[in-house]
Amino acid sequence: MLLVLVAHLAAALLGPVAVRAIGRNAFYPLAVVPALSAVWLASMSPAQLAEEPRVESVPWIPQLGISLTFRLDTLSWVMALLATGVGTLVLLYCARYFKDTEPGLGRFAGVLTAFAGAMVGLVLADDVMVMFVFWELTTIFSYLLIGHYAEKQASRRAAINALISTTAGGLAMFVGLLMLGERAGTLSLAGIVEDPMWRAPDAFLVTALLLITAGAASKSALLPTHFWLPGAMAAPTPVSAYLHAAAMVKAGVYMVLRLDPAIAHVPSVGTVIAVLGAATMLLGGWRALRQTDIKLLLAYGTVSQLGFLMAVAGIATPDAALAATAMLVAHAAFKAPLFMVVGIIDKKFGTRDLRMLSGVWRVAPVVAAIGVLSAASMAAVPPLLGFVAKEAIFTALWEGGTGQRVLLIALVVGSILTVAYSWRFVVGAFGRAGGAPPVRAVRIPWGFWAPPAVIVAASLALPFASHPFEEVLRGFSETVPALGERAEHGAVHLTMLPHLGVPLALSGLALGLGAVLAVLARPLERLQRAVSPQRWTDGRVGVLLDAERGFRAIMRAVDGLAILVTPLYQRGSLPFTLGTMLVVTIALAAPILIWQNPLPDNLVPFVTPVEVLLLVVAAVAAIGAARARRRLRAVFLITVTGYVVALYFLLAGAPDVAMTQVLVETMMTVVLVLALRRLPVYFSRRPLDLDRWVRWAIAIGTAAAMCGVAVYAAAARTQSPLGKDLIEAAYTIGGGHNVVNVTLVDARVWDTFGEISVLLVVATGVASLIFVTRREQAISRVSSLRTGRTIWNRRIDGELPRNLLEFDARPEDVAGNRWRTWLSAGRTLAPQRRMVVLEVVTRLSFPLMMMFSVYLLMAGHNHPGGGFAGGLVAGIALTLRYIAGGRYELSEAAPVQAGLVLGVGMATAVLAGVVPVAFGGSVFSTATPVLHVPVLGEVHLPTALLFDIGVYLVVIGVVLDILRSLGSQIDLHQEAEDG
Repeated sequence: MLLVLVAHLAAALLGPVAVRAIGRNAFYPLAVVPALSAVWLASMSPAQLAEEPRVESVPWIPQLGISLTFRLDTLSWVMALLATGVGTLVLLYCARYFKDTEPGLGRFAGVLTAFAGAMVGLVLADDVMVMFVFWELTTIFSYLLIGHYAEKQASRRAAINALISTTAGGLAMFVGLLMLGERAGTLSLAGIVEDPMWRAPDAFLVTALLLITAGAASKSALLPTHFWLPGAMAAPTPVSAYLHAAAMVKAGVYMVLRLDPAIAHVPSVGTVIAVLGAATMLLGGWRALRQTDIKLLLAYGTVSQLGFLMAVAGIATPDAALAATAMLVAHAAFKAPLFMVVGIIDKKFGTRDLRMLSGVWRVAPVVAAIGVLSAASMAAVPPLLGFVAKEAIFTALWEGGTGQRVLLIALVVGSILTVAYSWRFVVGAFGRAGGAPPVRAVRIPWGFWAPPAVIVAASLALPFASHPFEEVLRGFSETVPALGERAEHGAVHLTMLPHLGVPLALSGLALGLGAVLAVLARPLERLQRAVSPQRWTDGRVGVLLDAERGFRAIMRAVDGLAILVTPLYQRGSLPFTLGTMLVVTIALAAPILIWQNPLPDNLVPFVTPVEVLLLVVAAVAAIGAARARRRLRAVFLITVTGYVVALYFLLAGAPDVAMTQVLVETMMTVVLVLALRRLPVYFSRRPLDLDRWVRWAIAIGTAAAMCGVAVYAAAARTQSPLGKDLIEAAYTIGGGHNVVNVTLVDARVWDTFGEISVLLVVATGVASLIFVTRREQAISRVSSLRTGRTIWNRRIDGELPRNLLEFDARPEDVAGNRWRTWLSAGRTLAPQRRMVVLEVVTRLSFPLMMMFSVYLLMAGHNHPGGGFAGGLVAGIALTLRYIAGGRYELSEAAPVQAGLVLGVGMATAVLAGVVPVAFGGSVFSTATPVLHVPVLGEVHLPTALLFDIGVYLVVIGVVLDILRSLGSQIDLHQEAEDG
C-alpha cells in the first residue's frame, strides 16, 4: 500500500516534466500509476479482506505513537478501487480534453495525480494522524485544482470558499478524532470503533462524534456549507468529474461509514446526520431544477445525492450501511460520466447553456447515449445500478422502524426531485431548445468519449452481478452492530427484480411524480422564481437564507474586525510592537509570580563575589545602552552584556557555551555595525517625558518578570538532572567526552537540524531584502578589475601626504618575487580608506583563525568546540578580511557563492542522517569506527562528525551571505550614491 502512494507521488513530481516533453499526451503515462494500483486492488479477494484485513505499518514518530499504518478492508478496498479506477479514466479523458497550449497544464497534471494519491491514502490510512494529513492534502490539492484558472475571479473565489469551508470542518473533525483516540488509548481508527467504550457512550463521546460530523459535513458539502461545491464548477471539467464521483466530496461519506460501528451506539448523532443529509438532498434537488448551466445543474445534483448518501449512512444499521455503500458505487458510476459528457459538449459546442443547445443527440449520438444512460441511473430507472441501490435504501428504511420511515418520506420527495432534474438535464443537453439553432456537426474522437463509456458500463453490468456485489459489500456492513429494535436485519438485498411491496411502490411513485414535475417544468420555474429568497428578501434576512452570501458576510466581518483590532497593536512601529509583546508577557507572568511565595527557600543569590561584580557591569551596560543617543554606542554596550553572560557561563563550568556566546556576540556586533551604515547616527528623540517613563517601566517590568520566571522555573524541578546520565552515554554511544557537543549532534540532532534549517532561511531572507535584482551577484575577483580602479573614494579630494597615499612598496623599489601588498585586494581600496596595521594583523591572523576553526570542528567531540563554534570562528576570520580589504578582499578569501556553501552544508547534514539507513540503521544513528594511523595511533571518526561538518559549512554560508548583503551590496549602494 505504501508503494502505491509512493508511485503516485513520483508520478505527480514527474507530471510537469512529462507535459513539457510530450504535451497533453503525458496524461497517458500518468494514468498508468492509478491503473496499476486499480489492477492490484482488483486482484485482492474481498472475502479474505473481510475476514482478515491487510495491514502495513512503518514507524513514523514512535515517541508519539504515530506510525504510517495502512489498513485494507472491505470499505477501504471499495473506496480505493473507485479512487484509482475513476482516477485512471479521468486522466485518460484529460489527454483529449485539454490542448497542448493550455496554460499551467504541467502543474495541473502533477496536482491532479497527487490529488488521486491523496484520496487513496485517505481511505487506506488507519492512523488518525496519517489520515488527517491525507484529509488536508485533498483540501489543498482541490484548492489548487479549483483555482486552476487563476486569472478568473470566479475561480479564485470558489477555491478560497472550498478551502476555508473544508479546512474549518477538518479542524473540528481532528479535535473529535483526538478525543476518541485519547479515550480509546489508540490512534488506530479500527481500534477506536472496536473499543468497548461505545457500550456506554457519554457526553464526551457524543461531543467527539458531533465534531467529526462537522468535518464530514463540510467535506461532503452538507448544509450549511453546501455552497462551496457548486462554486467549484469553476474548475476544469475533469476535476469536477473526479471530485464529485470518487474523490474529495466522498471523503465525508466515507468517514461516517467508517465510524458507523460506533455511531450505531449513539443514535442521537445518527439522527443529526440523517436530518442534515435529508435537508441537503431536498435543497440541492430544488436548486438543481432552476439551473440553466448543465454543469451547475449536475453540481447541485451532487449536493442532493451527497445529502442522500449521508442521510442513509447516518442510520448506522447493517442494512443501511449495505445500501449506502451500494449507492456510493452507483453514484460514482453515473456522476463521473455525466460530467465528462458535459465537458465534451462544452468543448465541442462552445456552451453549457441548455437554452442554447439544440439537437446534440443527432450529431453526437454516442455521447448522448452515455449521458442518457447515466442520467437514467441517477434517476433510478430500472434495471440500472442506481435503481438497484435506491431500492435497497428504500427497503432498509421501510424495515427500520417508525423513525426511519419518517426519513424515508423525505428521501422519496428528494428522489422525485432527482427524477425531475435528471430529465431536465437529458432534455436540455440533448433535446431541442426552442428558438435556438441546431448545433453544428463536429467530430468527437473516440478517445474523448471512451472513458465515460467505460464507467457507464458499470451501471449496466453490475446489476447482473448483484449477488456477488452484495456479498462483497456485506464484508463491511456486517461490522455494523444491529442494536435494540433494529436487531433484526438482512431484509435488504441487491437485485434487479425486487419483490413487490412498499419500497418498490415508492420507487414507482418517485419516477411517476418526477415525470410530472418534468412535464410541469415551466410552471415550476415560475414558482421557484416567486418563492426564491433572493427575490422577496433583502438585508439581513436574505443573508441568513443564502448560505454563500452569509459566508461572504462572515468573511467581511472578520476582515472588518481585523481592520479595527490590528492597528491597536500593529502600527508599523517596531518599538510599539515590541512594547506590546513585552506588556503581554508581564501581564501573563505577574499574577502567577505574585501568587507564589516571595522567594523559593533554596535560592542561592551567588556562589562567588565575582558574580555580583559581573551583575553590576551588565546592569550599567544595559542602562547605558538604553540611555545612549548614538546607535553605535548602544550596540557596543549591548555587546558588553552578552560578554558578561559568557563569563557567567564560564564561571558555571560551561566553557563550550561560554565560547559560543562570545563568538555569537562578536558576530552579531559586526552584523549590527554593518547595518548601522544605512541608519541615522542618532536615535530619534522623543519630545514627551511620559513616553520615556513608559519605556523604562516596561523594561524594568520585563526584567523582573523574566527573572521571577527563571527563579521559580528552576525551583520547580521535580526530576533529577539528566547531566550525570549523559556523561557516560556521550562516551559509550556518541564516542565523545564533550557532552554538550555530543548531545547536539547525537542525542538532539533533530533540534540542531531544525536550527540550521532556520539559519538557512534567515540567510535567504536577509539576502532577499538587500539584493535588488538577483539572489546573488557575480563574484568579482581582483584579477578582473581595471588597473588603477579603487573603491571607497573620498567625496572631497584634498591634498594628502604621499606617504599616506602610497604606503605599499612601489614596483621599482622591490626586487624578485616579493609581494607588494599585505592583502590581495588591498590596492582596490582608496588609500585614505586603508589601515596598514589592520592589514598586517589580518594577514597574520587569518590563517591561524581558519586553522583554529578547523581544530574546533575536529576536536568538538572531546574538547570545547564543534561545528557551530568552528563556523563562527571562520566567519569572524572572513569578516576581518572584509573589514581590512573591502568586498574584493572578501571575494579573494571566499571565491564561492554563499548559496553554494549553504546548500553543500545542508546537503552534508542531510547525508549524515540518510547514510545510516543504507547500512541498516535508523535516521541519524551514530557509529564510531576506529582507524589505526601510524604516528597518530587510534583515530575515532564518529559519523556525527559528518553532520558537524554540515553545521560548520552552514554557519560559514550564513556569515558569508550576511557579509555579501549587508556588506558588499551596501558598499555598492553607497558608492552609487556618492558617485
